[in-house]
Amino acid sequence: MAGVMTVRRIFPWLCGAAVSLAAGGALATQPGRADPGQIGFQTPVTPIAREILRFHDDLLMPIITAISLFVLALLIYVIWRFNERSNPTPSKTTHNTGLEIAWTVVPIIILFVIALPSFALLTNELVIPPADLTVKVTGSQWHWSYEYPKDQGGGFSFDSFIKPENEIKPQDGDIWLLSVDNEAVVPVGKTVVLQVTAADVIHSFIIQSFGIRIDAVPGRLNETYFKAEREGIYYGQCSKLCGKDHAFMPIAFRVVSQDAYQAWLADAKKKYAAAPSAVSVAAAQPAEVGD
Repeated sequence: MAGVMTVRRIFPWLCGAAVSLAAGGALATQPGRADPGQIGFQTPVTPIAREILRFHDDLLMPIITAISLFVLALLIYVIWRFNERSNPTPSKTTHNTGLEIAWTVVPIIILFVIALPSFALLTNELVIPPADLTVKVTGSQWHWSYEYPKDQGGGFSFDSFIKPENEIKPQDGDIWLLSVDNEAVVPVGKTVVLQVTAADVIHSFIIQSFGIRIDAVPGRLNETYFKAEREGIYYGQCSKLCGKDHAFMPIAFRVVSQDAYQAWLADAKKKYAAAPSAVSVAAAQPAEVGD
């Protein structure tokens, strides 16, 4: 009777776990952000993001699932075969050379199978290709700043803050906790290199649909890149616990056509021309003679 009650308790949990695993493999219906309750990947729109998704879905998940089912089967077999009633006289075996070799060699083989494609993926993520556009990103408590270089048609910078809840307009596509007052804009199909740093504490810059995540560290300039193949607006959030308003510094990139990007550049130059620099640095004082 106790066994029946145990099965009744475990069965709903197993069903819930199966539903969660199935949901985890599903992509978001809205590219650029997660659906409410979603636990899977966001829709990839760059080659790197697709490679990450394939690595997870086609290699890691089958291996993890197979290992989990194998261990579960072993546990069930041990419970059935070696319980006190079925096996009143336990074996005193302490070593089995073949088994010890197997449980050492098999995990090594599995790790080797995982390592080869993971090294290729890491190489593709870390080797920065020639840039069509470079954007400097600075994290601050608690907003992001973007600087477009003058030699690439920019020459301006601006801050990007979360939109207050009372200014969110769902009819205009605004999303609370994700929409910002000033979006970063980039052209579709171009390699965009991001130079990422921070002005105060460590932040983490991440846009899931682009397959990029990189730390923003004060005094250090880290680089990552993406090549968006689809127009739209793509969101991210700081993924470091950077302070009390950590949850309120979203990232928003709008990917547009080349013509629309050129038009935005022209407007942005006028809009941000008189704005102060996104990151202010105190001027050095001249040294006194004898210092």
